[in-house]
Amino acid sequence: MIRKTTGFTAIIAAITLTILAGAEGSGANAQVAAHATDQNATEAQLTEEVVPVFVEKAVVQELPGDAELPAENSTDSSSSASASSLRELVSTIPTAGQLSDELHCLAGAVYFEARGEPLEGQLAVAQVIVNRAEDRRFPSSYCGVVYQRSQFSFVKGGRMPKVRTGSAAWKRAEAIARIAHRGLWDSKAGDALFFHANYVRPRWSHRKVALATIDTHVFYR
Repeated sequence: MIRKTTGFTAIIAAITLTILAGAEGSGANAQVAAHATDQNATEAQLTEEVVPVFVEKAVVQELPGDAELPAENSTDSSSSASASSLRELVSTIPTAGQLSDELHCLAGAVYFEARGEPLEGQLAVAQVIVNRAEDRRFPSSYCGVVYQRSQFSFVKGGRMPKVRTGSAAWKRAEAIARIAHRGLWDSKAGDALFFHANYVRPRWSHRKVALATIDTHVFYR
């Protein structure tokens, strides 16, 4: 009787161990399945991430004011190389067509300040305006320089007087403006930023360096 009980007990124990082993195996399989599910979810999440897109072409921002000034004409450049005098160069500069606002301001200053001067004197006045527009202490455009308060006596109430655009004096002023803007001829005024008529003596002239006297104007840096 004892042997039967012992054998029965052994059978029961073996069955119990089998059940427990199966349960543990099921738990391990569940953990593996859960791990695989998490891995698949992670991979799916990585796949759905936004991939950066790189622009192949450079983004160029147009600088303000560039469109207002005409590009240098190769014909004008070749004319300046072959011209033997400023007068000859002026005669080769085309004046047909409408001026941009900026060049109109530059030509207007030449016309009203120096139309009675020789061409060198007119170019020197234009050169001062070009130099100022390139200097950080002054406005960065020709019109800004010309209309700056208390700088040019011909400007009244912030406006330029009417120009006789059909006159020979205006055509010369227009050509001089184009030459100065494109740097087609070296001016005797060099890098001057100031000038005045020789029949006046402004107080500021004592603090500046005189560079040239051209006809009735004295130019300073």
